[in-house]
Amino acid sequence: MGFRFTLGTRGNYMSLATLDLDKVTYFDLNNQLNIPKNNSIQLQKDTEALQAFIQENVKPNTKQFNSVQDRFDYLIANDYVDQKMVNKYTMTFIEKLYAYLESQNFQFKSFMAAYKFYAQYALKTNDGDYYIENYNDRIVMNVLFYANGDETLAMNLADEMIHQRYQPATPSFLNAGRSRRGELVSCFILQVTDDMNAIGRVINSALQLSKIGGGVGIVLSNLREAGAPIKGIANAASGVVPVMKLLEDSFSYSNQMGQRNGAGVVYLSVFHPDIMSFLATKKENADEKIRVKTLSLGLTVPDKFYELLKNNSDMFLFSPYDVERVYGKPFNYVDITAEYDAMVANKQIRKKKIRARELETEISKLQQESGYPYIINIDTVNAANPIAGKIISSNLCSEILQVQRASQINNEQTYDELGTDVSCNLGSTNIVNMMATKNFGKSVDAMVRALTFVSDQTDLDIVPSVRLGNRQTHAIGLGAMGLHAFFAKNHMYYGDEEALDFTNAYFLMLNYYSLVASNNIAKERQSSFYEFEKSTYASGAYFDKYINEDWSPKTDKVKEIFSVHHFPTKEDWVALAESVKQYGLYNAYRMAIAPTGSISYVNDATASLHPIINRVEERQEKKIGKIYYPAPYLGTDTLPYYESAYNMDMRRVIDVYAAAQQHIDQGMALTLFMRSTIPAGLYDWKDGHTEKMTTRDLNILRLYAYQKGIKSIYYIRTYTDDMEEFGVNECESCSI
Repeated sequence: MGFRFTLGTRGNYMSLATLDLDKVTYFDLNNQLNIPKNNSIQLQKDTEALQAFIQENVKPNTKQFNSVQDRFDYLIANDYVDQKMVNKYTMTFIEKLYAYLESQNFQFKSFMAAYKFYAQYALKTNDGDYYIENYNDRIVMNVLFYANGDETLAMNLADEMIHQRYQPATPSFLNAGRSRRGELVSCFILQVTDDMNAIGRVINSALQLSKIGGGVGIVLSNLREAGAPIKGIANAASGVVPVMKLLEDSFSYSNQMGQRNGAGVVYLSVFHPDIMSFLATKKENADEKIRVKTLSLGLTVPDKFYELLKNNSDMFLFSPYDVERVYGKPFNYVDITAEYDAMVANKQIRKKKIRARELETEISKLQQESGYPYIINIDTVNAANPIAGKIISSNLCSEILQVQRASQINNEQTYDELGTDVSCNLGSTNIVNMMATKNFGKSVDAMVRALTFVSDQTDLDIVPSVRLGNRQTHAIGLGAMGLHAFFAKNHMYYGDEEALDFTNAYFLMLNYYSLVASNNIAKERQSSFYEFEKSTYASGAYFDKYINEDWSPKTDKVKEIFSVHHFPTKEDWVALAESVKQYGLYNAYRMAIAPTGSISYVNDATASLHPIINRVEERQEKKIGKIYYPAPYLGTDTLPYYESAYNMDMRRVIDVYAAAQQHIDQGMALTLFMRSTIPAGLYDWKDGHTEKMTTRDLNILRLYAYQKGIKSIYYIRTYTDDMEEFGVNECESCSI
């Protein structure tokens, strides 16, 4: 086939399958990162581990080719690559693309980055014995796919990706260009109406979507409660819990072509009568008949709940069946905050009463125990929503927030009325590298176009409501990672005045230039998203705050950082508002902050917008053991700025996320990091009280987040006393 295979300079191993892990040195070298020597962190050991991994693992086990042409002949002949994609380009251009990437001399910066890439992302032979892809090859597959024959865009994307300014989410990065692949879409949101046909349809949809893509979020609030009548028969309804069990089994069965485990989350309104039994499914002592082990839980929380909490009032839980009968629309679409008093007074609506603070305590107890439920401040979400329609729920990680319309399913499991559900494909900017770009707007334009192509080519006929929603909105989710790394590199403490100033400025710029890109696409295609004319983009109201307020950096350090970029002025916003009014926007949604995981390591970035957990992070890898990852740019000068999230006042984290949220049209996967024993002086309300974490601590933090305009809280992670381990993170005298 025109390829040659070499074993490289260390030819002890015939293939990955026969690789003797007892003879390699890179794991031992990497492990020495966690062993202080002369009161110093041995960072050089990670560099040695990286070099050893390339020499002992990668080079001997990678197929080599005589030329780019030979490589593609082999990939096409053996059905590894999408031939239709390749045929959109000349081989001369592909060779030019390779020449450019090789000239940039990309090198992984840590052992973890290289290990994660080759373990999870690099294409291997069908038998798994050999790598047939390196980092440059995976970038080529991505840019050829996203550019769809546009050579200029392909080169621009190659520039963004080789310098790690842009990183597609795992499904996209993993699958792009492959002939046998799962979908590139990261996540989905479905809803179910109050009938058996809809329940059956959503279970089928969950199976199908989990098989081909990322996580699936399903809102169950429309379902009538346990004990409600069905066709006049009292106590006939089973409620939401049996549906949860059915969905959990569905997700457990389905996965993305064996590459990712199926995963899902179910959401319920805090005003649903089944709320307590819903929460009880995650308790450690829950009966096996109701317990859900792998399904995630989330709550949609209207403003009215916070008002009832403040007043220490009773709260009423309303029958979704009765609410729909009275209001003529599903429970999800009724504004509970506005209609609460009328619903309480309406005798046609069955209801039951609990104490609001009793429910609040149950939420906090469960978050202490399991990390769940996620919280969606649904009125905050809709108040900020620029698009016509109502947002009713979120996805598996709580950052996707888009409008939906309910479907009506008939007895044949087809649609009498086709509504809209949600799909979204994600990508992240690497903040440290992005701030080094020579043209911020050009970089964002390439990213938006890459994400838009995924939306355009996604045609999920297996779930028509998702397909219709995608066709109407062209929604994407451009986010960010590496924020704490940027702070440390630039000697800012996480959550201080300079950090908040930078966060505000960065996400304003990302918002502005993504709007410019979407406006340009709309202008080129003479097409906008569905019902653009009903949006606050069209009316101009969306732009008022940018035109009427001064958003420019305030601190000297941040002013200097942004001095090399064109920071949007009021005049720029006025011009953009006029252009949007005239030509529209192609993407109804553009931004979302996902919780970046393994892909952050490949980028040598800190995860998402979160603070680090440890200066040297410990990861448990299956069959391998512990692998250690030093924080990016860790050195003597940055050491003081890398404070662990578990030692940090979570109000500082909320403040950072709030600074970003005001510029992000969707949401952010905000995780709170708690200790079971809270360090003295960390929270003022703990003075004179127990040092142990209590439900009150979480109550206060959730309320603080709500007051700061946070749309969602993703997960609560608790560090327990027995998790302590000696290593460089506990050696206070350690230097670099």
